[in-house]
Amino acid sequence: MIKSLNIEHYALIDQLSIDFHSGFSVITGETGAGKSIILGAIGLLLGQRADSKSIKIGEQRCTIEAVFDVTDSERLARFFEDNDLDADDNECIIRRELTATGKSRAFINDTPVSLSQLKEIGEQLIDIHSQHQNLLLNREEFQMNMVDTIAGNGAVYTKYLESYKQYKETCRQLTELMDNAKRNHDDEDYLRYQLKQLSDAELVLDEQEKLETESELLSHAEDIKNALYVVCNMITSDSDVDTLGNLKKGINSLESVSDVFAPSNEFISRLDSCVIELKDIAEDLSSKADAVEYDPARLQFINERLNVIYSLQQKFHVESVAELLNIQEEITKKLDEIDNFDDKIAELKGLQESQYKTVLECANELTATRKDSAETIKKSITETLIQLGMPNVCFEVAVTPKEHPDEKGIDHIDFLFSANKNIPPQNLTQIASGGEIARVMLALKALIANTEKLPTIIFDEIDTGVSGNIAEKMACIMAEMANVDKQVISITHLPQIAAYGKHHYKVYKDDNMFFTTTHVVKLNQAQRVEEIAHMLSGANITQSAINNAKELLEINN
Repeated sequence: MIKSLNIEHYALIDQLSIDFHSGFSVITGETGAGKSIILGAIGLLLGQRADSKSIKIGEQRCTIEAVFDVTDSERLARFFEDNDLDADDNECIIRRELTATGKSRAFINDTPVSLSQLKEIGEQLIDIHSQHQNLLLNREEFQMNMVDTIAGNGAVYTKYLESYKQYKETCRQLTELMDNAKRNHDDEDYLRYQLKQLSDAELVLDEQEKLETESELLSHAEDIKNALYVVCNMITSDSDVDTLGNLKKGINSLESVSDVFAPSNEFISRLDSCVIELKDIAEDLSSKADAVEYDPARLQFINERLNVIYSLQQKFHVESVAELLNIQEEITKKLDEIDNFDDKIAELKGLQESQYKTVLECANELTATRKDSAETIKKSITETLIQLGMPNVCFEVAVTPKEHPDEKGIDHIDFLFSANKNIPPQNLTQIASGGEIARVMLALKALIANTEKLPTIIFDEIDTGVSGNIAEKMACIMAEMANVDKQVISITHLPQIAAYGKHHYKVYKDDNMFFTTTHVVKLNQAQRVEEIAHMLSGANITQSAINNAKELLEINN
């Protein structure tokens, strides 16, 4: 439960420190005094979105910090362990800081955390019932959550949801497969035509490069042959350019002086090597020249083959044989899939049918828990509403089947209500008045409080639309909800509820020349008498109102 709340520079609050206690507490104050500001500050601690406009005018930063008593909280112990946060066995400190630049930071026990972590821990610490929550009664999802909470069917629901997700995934795969089958069947003839073109071409990897090289060779065969012969003749011819003959003459000249000029031997050796090398080159040139033959038939075949390859590349918008072979492989796979679609579809349909049966089995288990819960809710809410001044009330939780299962199961949940005799129960939000809806919400909250074991519940004017004796009975129920390990705080405008509080806080504004500031004070007994008398009689407090206030406090405390 919340032990203390400290607020600095938030909205109309300059600096505020409040100590809270277990049991039933009330907060009163004039309309517009700032009660909603306090709730807004607590909401920020629970992970609500921050707005830099919330910072008090003239300040650069606001800080909101609360200390919670978490003694013997196993759920919070798991939270700290799962999120690797430092834990204290008795206290948890949550802090939120906002800056004028729009930055927001959150801390749990001085460790920075994300807003999602703040929301997670907040859901285990405080339940705030604001006025707009009465509108949630109109939503089936809210009613469903109420029923499931009372049922405590988390494990059953988890089992159902897992089976439902598996079933929906199979449905998705089947739909996708059937769409692909239809689309591919429509394209089958064209795919087979494409595959035939590629298969008939009998493509070979690296074939194109080799053919292009050979085509170039055959296209220039005569030029290549002539060039080789020219060079060969330059080496071996007996003409003026007799390269080998001239080298041999040079060797003979050097040999004639080798006896008197020793370096001649080195040159003779090197020239001999050149002669040998030139003879080898001449033989290779001659051999290559003889091997080069112009073959018009072969050239025509190569060009026709290349035209086939180029045509396929243009058709499939690629630039290599390797890419054509990849396309051929992909088309083959698609055709294989088409041939096997019927088997795969039949297999998935069988799995879908089996999973649907499992979904229905799990859904029926879930429905059974909800129907049991519906009886519990009916009995408890009816008893509480009778206590709240509805002697002829009829409240029911209708659990009816849906046509198809969804993520929540196969049930429609509908809260039915009638406050009068001989009037059949109808949809709650269509027939109940504002005061009646407020009492139904209080009855639900009282029932859930015992189930969820939330340490702190805050009611923001849940008494809207009621007064007098009914307000007193609502206060009695809230006081009963607050036991030794629970804290209930009610923001109220009704003196009957304010008088029931074990602790009483007043919110008020203070105006000076420059600013309006919101304050909160805990009232002593004399101040409580004055505040309740003010709530009874308005601005002019009468002695009768004071006496009435004292009487209310004596009866209820």
